[in-house]
Amino acid sequence: MEAIQLSRRSLLRSAALSLAFSAMPAFAKQPDEFSPFSFHAPDDVLSDLKRRLQTVRFPEAATEPGFAQGPQIEKLQVLTTYWRDRYDWRRTEVRLNGWPQFKTEIDGLGIHFLHVRSKQENALPIILTHGWPSTILLFQEIIEPLTDPTAHGGKAEDAFHVVIPSLPGFGFSDKPSEPGWNAGRTARAWTELMQRLGYGRYVAQGGDWGAFVTTALAQQKPQGLEAIHLNFAQTIPDRIPEKLEPDQKKAVDAFKKFQETGFGYAMLQATKPQLAGYLLSDSPMAQAAWLYDIFDGGTGATGKPEDFLSLDHMLDEITLYWLTNSSASSARFYHEQAAILKGRNNPGVVELPVGVSVFPHDLPPAKSWAPLVYPNLFYWNELNQGGHFAQLEVPDLFVAELRSCFSKFR
Repeated sequence: MEAIQLSRRSLLRSAALSLAFSAMPAFAKQPDEFSPFSFHAPDDVLSDLKRRLQTVRFPEAATEPGFAQGPQIEKLQVLTTYWRDRYDWRRTEVRLNGWPQFKTEIDGLGIHFLHVRSKQENALPIILTHGWPSTILLFQEIIEPLTDPTAHGGKAEDAFHVVIPSLPGFGFSDKPSEPGWNAGRTARAWTELMQRLGYGRYVAQGGDWGAFVTTALAQQKPQGLEAIHLNFAQTIPDRIPEKLEPDQKKAVDAFKKFQETGFGYAMLQATKPQLAGYLLSDSPMAQAAWLYDIFDGGTGATGKPEDFLSLDHMLDEITLYWLTNSSASSARFYHEQAAILKGRNNPGVVELPVGVSVFPHDLPPAKSWAPLVYPNLFYWNELNQGGHFAQLEVPDLFVAELRSCFSKFR
């Protein structure tokens, strides 16, 4: 009964928001280009998932302790049992459908996005881009504080109008059927999306692959984009000098360690994304293990990612990948970007204003190298909490970073 009541409230809220949203001039300019979207997983698909989780075949335990060879078997057994017996996708689904969602075709591909406008008409528009292994649910804890700051410890002038697209091949966006959907092409699609929404000025934010898309967006200098914020800045130069400053050595050492011990998933997805799809599309346990390992690395590699991210938040992401069968299509983003980067250590110079937040459990950039790639760096802050998934791990800090970073663009 509670779930039914939640669903009814969600539908009423979504309908009200959609009605109010569609009446706004910025959106009403081209109403035929946007289709309202909601998602309800079929009951038989959820039943099939539970059945598969009841018949998981685990391998033997690793021969080394911790996560050295991958997630510990005990950890995966707890996660899959919780997923099977206690996790409630319907609750997440209700929350997701409570936000206005739409799809629009751009460059031949259906792009899914959330568009949550603030009640503050002078709010600053922002487009947020997730990476892998995330989805739009990465931002679920920061949407309301960004759009309604007075209800979450902020001021009216802190408000944002929020646009959150799903990357091509991720979540509810269409899966490309041809090569070429890299960060640059995605960034051009984001420009088109913001133009269709009627935003004459806006800012952008991204982490992980979202940082690469946001960087490409800034490099393309579309009309209206005023500044960007990154929480996964790339500052290591292509030619690393022999003599390094302390922050440079820290960045290089962390990057080398990641390449040596944590890069296996990326190599597979960059070279054989279809193989990754075969492995993950047929086994929910494999899908869970694949992402759970990244959640651990992105929260400090403690072997206890659940100390930083709730099991529910991790399973929200894992379940959305499973329900949309997007393991192969999302892995192809690695394949596309590998062809563009070709061994480069950073995606190139950004001339627009750039703000950077550095969370301690993420790959650290070097501030002393930052002016080489971000000549108009206007904000840099190194925090003492959070990691690669700071939007979920420390949402209050993440919101405060965006408020501080973009305050000069109000």
